[in-house]
Amino acid sequence: MQPVIMDADGMRRTLVRLSHEIEEKNEGLENVALVGVKRGGEVVARRLAAIIEGAGRGCVPCAGLDITMARDDLVSAFILPEAEKNELGFSLDGKTVVLCDDVLHTGRSAVAGIETLFRLGRPAKIELLVLVDRGGRELPVRADFVGKNVPTAREEYINVRLKELGHGEDSLTITRRDNAAS
Repeated sequence: MQPVIMDADGMRRTLVRLSHEIEEKNEGLENVALVGVKRGGEVVARRLAAIIEGAGRGCVPCAGLDITMARDDLVSAFILPEAEKNELGFSLDGKTVVLCDDVLHTGRSAVAGIETLFRLGRPAKIELLVLVDRGGRELPVRADFVGKNVPTAREEYINVRLKELGHGEDSLTITRRDNAAS
């Protein structure tokens, strides 16, 4: 059995807390946009936007971001990506963009997300929000907002299960490499 580090209720409470932290750090939400790294990060961003709007704190622009073409491991992994065009539906120019992802590990996805954002506009500031920081950085990246710190060994992974991505119930679990196939 995989240890559950966050269940659906814990995830909801964590996202509510993170939404307040974003608002507090930015002294409001009027110039803030949420952009989530597809797939899990986009779900996180959309849930944050819904929490903010549902609480009557405003409507924050929100979109998903495909970082595939900016990955530094693209060639080495022999991946042939679909060149998906990123159309956010709003301008990033002059905004504080909160780049959302589900798990922060090596920092490579965060760097690819930042590079992709700069191809789309000129934000005033980019802040990084992650649901889980598992450590193991290979690049000098630090999240501004962290849902939960879960130090993991190299052979461990964080499984993020989200209803929007076809899982029955939200949860975060740790899996060891030898269990990854199951």
